[in-house]
Amino acid sequence: MTDKAFAQADPDWLALIGAARDWLSGPLGQFLLDEERRMLEEELGRFFGGYLVHYGPSAQPPPTAPQVQRNVRLGAPLPGVEIVCEEQAWPLSEHAADVVVLQHGLDFSLSPHGLLREAASSVRPGGHLLIIGINPWSTWGLRRAFAHDGLRRARCIAPSRVGDWLNLLGFALEKRRFGCYRPPLASPAWQARLAGWERRAGRWQLSGGGFYLLVARKIAVGLRPVRQVRREPMGKLVPMPLAKVNRRNVEP
Repeated sequence: MTDKAFAQADPDWLALIGAARDWLSGPLGQFLLDEERRMLEEELGRFFGGYLVHYGPSAQPPPTAPQVQRNVRLGAPLPGVEIVCEEQAWPLSEHAADVVVLQHGLDFSLSPHGLLREAASSVRPGGHLLIIGINPWSTWGLRRAFAHDGLRRARCIAPSRVGDWLNLLGFALEKRRFGCYRPPLASPAWQARLAGWERRAGRWQLSGGGFYLLVARKIAVGLRPVRQVRREPMGKLVPMPLAKVNRRNVEP
């Protein structure tokens, strides 16, 4: 059934999701997802409501929000995906979700703007949108330039740029966090040696973490830049002369 439904899907998009899924299923991808899970569980624990929607290319079951009644996963035909859809065709009504999570959705997307608009539309006013992406200003972002695996196809959009997009869509950025300061080394021994640095850098929240987490709250249905109307110069206002009254000529 799923194969028939995706017979007309964009083959480039399916190939991109497949490459991302394969990389995230490998040792480096799993290491990154494990670091993200701890931070996501911490953030999701404070949300409540009716629906949480998760979108991302990983085949690993995502973290859930225990105080949200229904956690739904949508996206490409992957194990555990409950609602199969393309990145710009979410079958959700406007303002349907209390929380939406994009976990590497923008990294592995043909149209990040289109995907973000779709996710933003699904969030109710007052709800939250959480975005996890690979930090381009980190050793993980640097590795992308030399990678020969699925990481090579990641966009690695800067968090400041994503924050600007969110602002235009009517969201207020509440929090920006970084994690996974250890470099992308497959050796468990080296990862263990750098565990102390991971803890210290995490406390300091340095901006060089391998991934970033943005937490944004929807404050409006959507904002669009308004073109300013050009005003023609109207000249200066000149005070009118006042008539002088000669008190000598005024009769009592």
